[in-house]
Amino acid sequence: MDRHITAPIDKETAQSLSAGDYVYISGTIYTARDAAHKRMDEILQKGGKLPVDLKGQVIYYMGPSPAREGRTIGSAGPTTSSRMDKYTPRLLDLGMRAMIGKGKRTAEVTEAIVRNGAVYFAAVGGAGALLSKCITSSEVVAYEDLGTEAIRRLTVENFPVIVVTDSRGNNLYETAAKEYCCMEDAEK
Repeated sequence: MDRHITAPIDKETAQSLSAGDYVYISGTIYTARDAAHKRMDEILQKGGKLPVDLKGQVIYYMGPSPAREGRTIGSAGPTTSSRMDKYTPRLLDLGMRAMIGKGKRTAEVTEAIVRNGAVYFAAVGGAGALLSKCITSSEVVAYEDLGTEAIRRLTVENFPVIVVTDSRGNNLYETAAKEYCCMEDAEK
């Protein structure tokens, strides 16, 4: 099913999505990768305050390449999500509503997704130049010293993703593999 949603995302919207849905996000999302996640975790361990209020927010695991002249942002493809897995449950518990990346997540992340009524989206790896065309503005909002791994606030328009893990714990990577195996067995 094709869905158009606005970010930040409320819990009801996240819970209405199902694994396999094609979703087009418009609104505000944030970027954060390994180094930014590590720094946020260190701040939380010391009882500090995060530079971004995570309630309802979407975090895109992406570090853009430099923008060409006349462009908002350079190539903006997803990075491997599992590198953020040790930090993700805590961020979901603080109100983060969705993540965009690529690849599988741990059981702990899936449990946190379900516990918090959140969702995990995948963006197409290798399509960073195309994805960047859906980004209409980009501004560094924290950790500028991290360069491409700084936290950025992006304004996106019809940013294409697919629901991999929905708020009920359904996982497209698992169901698609089972469906493929069943089709292969039926053809024999």
